[in-house]
Amino acid sequence: MAGTEQRTVFVTVGTTCFDALVMAVDSPEVKKALLQQGYTDLLIQMGRGAYVPSKVSGDATLQVDYFTFSPSIADHMRTASLVISHAGSGSIFETLRLGKPLIVVVNEDLMDNHQSELAEELAERKHLFCARPQTLGETIRTMDLGTLVPYVPGDAKPVVNLINEFLGFPVD
Repeated sequence: MAGTEQRTVFVTVGTTCFDALVMAVDSPEVKKALLQQGYTDLLIQMGRGAYVPSKVSGDATLQVDYFTFSPSIADHMRTASLVISHAGSGSIFETLRLGKPLIVVVNEDLMDNHQSELAEELAERKHLFCARPQTLGETIRTMDLGTLVPYVPGDAKPVVNLINEFLGFPVD
């Protein structure tokens, strides 16, 4: 693809099994939506899942690759143009700290899904987009990255000072 800027989508499921997400990004609908948004490459970290995605896209213009685990996914996140992630807080905040556009896909098969609350709250604050496996294609098709608001981590120092003062320790 001479003359075309490489725009990679990195997908991570973390250390668990989230076949529904891997199957969703492997679908023709999602691959077509990624191409329409100008993405050229799709790299899927599939974790412990049993589903193996296809390395071929429908018209072979989206370059697809996958792996199970890596010592660090930070490099993949850093080079990505878009990250699609499970709703684990570590993956969410690591991606947001890197300033990368993020779609969080909630695993509806988890019991007591506190992860969905985090993803939905951050989506409401416009830091990311939130989807379900079955709505991922539509989310990609309709997303406007210009509407995202950069995430600024809170300052813990006032809380630390308050605790230190309460405990009788010196306050900075």
